Amino acid sequence: MIPRPYYLNLLNRYKNLPLVKILAGIRRCGKSTILEMFRDDLIQSGINENHIIQRRYTSEDFDNGMTDKDMYEDIIKTITDEKKYYLLLDEVQEVKNWEKAINSLLENFSTDIYVTGSNSKLLSREISTYLSGRYIEIPVYTLSFSEYLTFKSRTGLSKIELFNEYIRTGGFPIIADHDLDERSSYQIVEGIYNSVITNDITKRFNIKNYDLFNRVVKFIIENVGKTFSANTIVKYLKSEGRSLTIESIYNYLEWLEKAFVIYRCSRYDLQGKSLLKTQEKFYLADSSLKYCILGFDPQSIAPMLENIVYFELLRKGYAVYIGKNEKKEIDFIGVHQDKRIYVQVCRRLPDDSDREINNLLEINDNFPKYVVTMDEMDVGNVRGVQIVHVVDFLLMDTYD
Repeated sequence: MIPRPYYLNLLNRYKNLPLVKILAGIRRCGKSTILEMFRDDLIQSGINENHIIQRRYTSEDFDNGMTDKDMYEDIIKTITDEKKYYLLLDEVQEVKNWEKAINSLLENFSTDIYVTGSNSKLLSREISTYLSGRYIEIPVYTLSFSEYLTFKSRTGLSKIELFNEYIRTGGFPIIADHDLDERSSYQIVEGIYNSVITNDITKRFNIKNYDLFNRVVKFIIENVGKTFSANTIVKYLKSEGRSLTIESIYNYLEWLEKAFVIYRCSRYDLQGKSLLKTQEKFYLADSSLKYCILGFDPQSIAPMLENIVYFELLRKGYAVYIGKNEKKEIDFIGVHQDKRIYVQVCRRLPDDSDREINNLLEINDNFPKYVVTMDEMDVGNVRGVQIVHVVDFLLMDTYD
């Protein structure tokens, strides 16, 4: 197993706090492996293996009809003394009312509990009152470029070469950990995608018109990084002779978010200092999800470059918005406590690159401002705006 120190450090930071640690993200992004790594860390720190209880609820060992009571009784059989037990529970959303069992284990025994799941039924907006205020969410994403370099260290390729590979084949650990050609990589990712669509969306929400749902998903994938509304999708489908209500579109978008296939990025008005409720953008959990469905197209690199930068800002703890400054748009505003960062993303700096820079210079504050590009020749500092190659931007520790 190749370590992912970012997540291990987070888990160790929260170790022994009386909170349920919830790791949530798209299927196959590495949650189960992170739990395995954390188990090894616990043992190395002196925790007795008998006091580490590990369960995987997608295993054939467990009945699909397992209830919270079954879950609770199974675990307490292993608790034989009053010392602390560490519970590592994988894909708990497969157990009906799992949070009841978790709450009882938290209250009745000396436990430190870690759970994973592949849909946001685990998160605050759906979680029941049983764990209200007693859990912490740890989003798990596919590999960052820094992690990808660690996975690919044996190849001997340059960082630029590896980035070109990363943008095409994405950051699912199973892809990065094996030497696969592009076609094989996309076949594996397509299998992950189909599993998510089938298990986390179609079955769970009882979608009847699977073909129409897939057409909506394809529209979203084709328009990553572009602003659009539910009404835009309705009009598009109408032009194809199909019909779907705006309410259905809203449901589809929400369900895709719950399965961590897409992430919503809202617009922020810098003048009015308020969030705007229209013309949002959506980004894919991994760039390979686009290419496995639509095929690789060199013309699509620019939006996927934006996609990668968006997730890097999330990984570094920023809340991320699209910036609106009067009639001009800033690709990203990252907000973290009292800090802020502004980022423009472009594959190549255009001849009128002053436009990209001036959009940032018109923001009247002293927070860091970046233009991120794939052009190695255009890097530098222009009137306080830092123009950086995407590889360097992704490998920065901080953006102060």
